Amino acid sequence: MRSGLFLAMMLAASSLAAAETPLTIDQLLAQGWEIAGYASGYDNRTSLILFRHPGVNALVQCGILYDVTRTQRTVVNCYELR
Repeated sequence: MRSGLFLAMMLAASSLAAAETPLTIDQLLAQGWEIAGYASGYDNRTSLILFRHPGVNALVQCGILYDVTRTQRTVVNCYELR
């Protein structure tokens, strides 16, 4: 019974997280976030950008992938690090 309740709570939390609009680099820069670090992948297709904001006790990391074989060539995934 507990495991079923736990699973239901996890599914509800994941659906709420999925409903949020994803962060973009444009939004972060417009909100005053600053670039704190940058790293390029070994294959020249991937990059990581780390953002910080004065007064916020968290960082945001954005992973960027450029792939010419995809319809959407640039894929950006930003998420908060605590």
